[in-house]
Amino acid sequence: MIAALIMAGGTAVSPFIFQFTIFVLAIFVGYYVVWSVTPALHTPLMAVTNAISSVIIVGALIAVAAGTQGGSSLSTWTGVLAVALCAVNIFGGFLVTQRMLAMYKKKEKPAPKKVEAK
Repeated sequence: MIAALIMAGGTAVSPFIFQFTIFVLAIFVGYYVVWSVTPALHTPLMAVTNAISSVIIVGALIAVAAGTQGGSSLSTWTGVLAVALCAVNIFGGFLVTQRMLAMYKKKEKPAPKKVEAK
């Protein structure tokens, strides 16, 4: 199936263009999926996003390590960028989740003021 798509019209499509097209389509699908999530599902979704990002950051660290041990510098810099973006996503997700959970906590009423007799 994929080979038929690559060889469309008898001309070969560059693997970069093919993968870039899939990347762009994934951006559009992700955008519409995330914006259609109801607020009630936001906290569980953030928990899953943090779990996925934690797996991605492990792969990014492996890419950085591979680049420092004789690999290409592109691998190193791509891994560093991935680590930075995943770290922002993970910590931001925890902050947003904490803030949303705080919305469901009962607010304490202030203690009544004592009136002193003269």
